[in-house]
Amino acid sequence: MITKEERRRINDDAELGAGNVLHRVIAYGRPLDTQVLWTDGTWRAPDGSHPEVLTLGELDRAVRAYAGFYHAKGIGPRDVVGVHTASSTEFAVNFMALSSLGAIPSFTNARLRPEIAREYIRRQGASGVITDEARYETHAGGELGFVVTAADVTPDYAERLPARFPYRHDQTDPIIISHSSGTTGMPKAVPHTHQTLLYAQLHRLKLSVGGSMGRLLVALPGNHNAAMSVMMFGLLLGSPVYLQSSQNGEDVLDAIEKFKPTTVFGFSGTYGQIATSDLSKRDMSSIEAYYNTGDAAHEAHIRVLVAQGSHEEIGPDFKPVRVPGSVFTDGLGSSETGYSIFHNGHKPGSASYGRCIGKPISFAQAAVLSEDGVPLPPGEVGRLGVKSPTLTPGYWNDTLTWHKLRLGGYWLTGDLAVQDEEGNFYHLDRAPDAIRTAAGVVFSTRTEELLLANRPELVDCTVTAIAEEGVRADWDGDGIADAYALLQFTADAVEPADLTAWVNEVLTAKGFPPITRALRMDSADVSTGVTGKVLKRVMRERARELVARAEQGS
Repeated sequence: MITKEERRRINDDAELGAGNVLHRVIAYGRPLDTQVLWTDGTWRAPDGSHPEVLTLGELDRAVRAYAGFYHAKGIGPRDVVGVHTASSTEFAVNFMALSSLGAIPSFTNARLRPEIAREYIRRQGASGVITDEARYETHAGGELGFVVTAADVTPDYAERLPARFPYRHDQTDPIIISHSSGTTGMPKAVPHTHQTLLYAQLHRLKLSVGGSMGRLLVALPGNHNAAMSVMMFGLLLGSPVYLQSSQNGEDVLDAIEKFKPTTVFGFSGTYGQIATSDLSKRDMSSIEAYYNTGDAAHEAHIRVLVAQGSHEEIGPDFKPVRVPGSVFTDGLGSSETGYSIFHNGHKPGSASYGRCIGKPISFAQAAVLSEDGVPLPPGEVGRLGVKSPTLTPGYWNDTLTWHKLRLGGYWLTGDLAVQDEEGNFYHLDRAPDAIRTAAGVVFSTRTEELLLANRPELVDCTVTAIAEEGVRADWDGDGIADAYALLQFTADAVEPADLTAWVNEVLTAKGFPPITRALRMDSADVSTGVTGKVLKRVMRERARELVARAEQGS
């Protein structure tokens, strides 16, 4: 990794921001033959190859070829270009190329339904789109100025750059549009600026980074701004970065064995799949740390993961000593926050679970808010609000939705939380997923957490509601619903005869409201969104199907 002198130079660089990391690193005099970016083979380079690794010079030439190609298409500062692909490396190269022109890439998840992806990009006011062969027909024949693939970009375009290259950004210039998970339909378009997307990483560089950042595996979706943020951090650190396009647990495990990373970055869904795999057949000895963002991870999964690998601690003699087990940093974040606002570290023997997300990171503020925006005292449940210099300036072309999520000077994350006397925050649920029952409010996520931690026979579970037609029984509703626990068992589990009693035994012992009924489900019954999140709105209908199936005796 970089030296203290190099770190000081980065921290003193007033021009540095998310839109010019590659160009600033080269300006620092980093050797161009240094290998910096590993790929999973999904990206087609301008010369037609599918390289497994790129040196700094090769990455720069590829970015220049893409930038020259877009310049020839008439793309310049403040123009929006859609990027719709399944390759994380394709996202990364386009991000660096378009931002080097002052243009704004609008990233779109490859798993979005075609009609949603097409309309989403149209709403951004995009001049054109780059996509892959599998998604070309989604955009062909539409209103966009051009629809191209990586095959249209050739090396000679690197000589066709604008006279002033790279573009010089102001800190407030937008440099990327990524989108929310889209679990409720059309995703929200979330821009970030030259300052907001790199603010947290530059803040970390002023502190001690630690040796675990030696080799970085980015298993976050390539279309997510967090993936670009981590990639830029790796470039600044001089640490090798591997961009993994698939977030499937088995695929990520393959990448771990191949790349031997010291740190993995991913979402909780990926970590859950890894933790429930047979890790005895896997080599995870290189792992020192994991970073989770998005939804908070489950205790049952974290405990499995921190048992793998090793990490350094300071011994009694004040010298570093390597000890068994890794460190898992759980962070609650979102596309809008640009970085995890909360960090809660776990290692073997940790006890800060129970949906504890810790305290806000030093540059951010958070509060549990009442319905009129007043911070609540410890022990009272309310809406989670945050303030941070990493926060998006607003939704692209949708100020109405943005301002509806502002309350008391805070941005509402959509989560329900509670705070303890020591200032730690606990994540309870998403507001639309809380269930008002006759026995009290069932916080679905907190209930799932408790069951997974206390019933090792479970691989996963989903708690959802069934309400009468027209009745709204979530946090913002005033009706009553029945809560159902849908259970996935391990292959060798002995399933109890009375699932409902088996579940409620755990809940009542902890003072949680009981659920109405527990039902077994298979992994095929689980519906997830484009980012791997369980779609609770879909699972409500799935619960009805499982109830009907159970009543028919099938």
